Amino acid sequence: MQIESHPQQVLPHTERVEPRGERLRRHGHRTRLYSLAFSLVALIIVLIALVVANTRQVKLSWVAGSGHASLVWIILASAVLGWLLGIVTSVVFRARTRRRRTMGRPDPVGWLDPATTVAATPAGREAGCA
Repeated sequence: MQIESHPQQVLPHTERVEPRGERLRRHGHRTRLYSLAFSLVALIIVLIALVVANTRQVKLSWVAGSGHASLVWIILASAVLGWLLGIVTSVVFRARTRRRRTMGRPDPVGWLDPATTVAATPAGREAGCA
């Protein structure tokens, strides 16, 4: 009697199947990147057109005197100044509307109790911390 051995079947190596949600998320991310790249190219084209259309010299009237400058530099300087003023305004508003922290232990609930703040205690008022 001879024992027959069956050749072992080799299963093909299968890669992990990507779930539909992950695939859609990946394709959505790719679409956003392409949209961003297209928007940046369009913005550069508009900026170049702005520069070409506004290269003439204009007269600037100041409170004390006047001067001449290229119109495109005036537009770009005012845009950068407006952008910087927007950032500064945002930082100031965020700092002024931020929740005050208590001195000592942190509040576990996340709400401030006026009785536990330094300014609400008599010692805090005497020290000028109101």
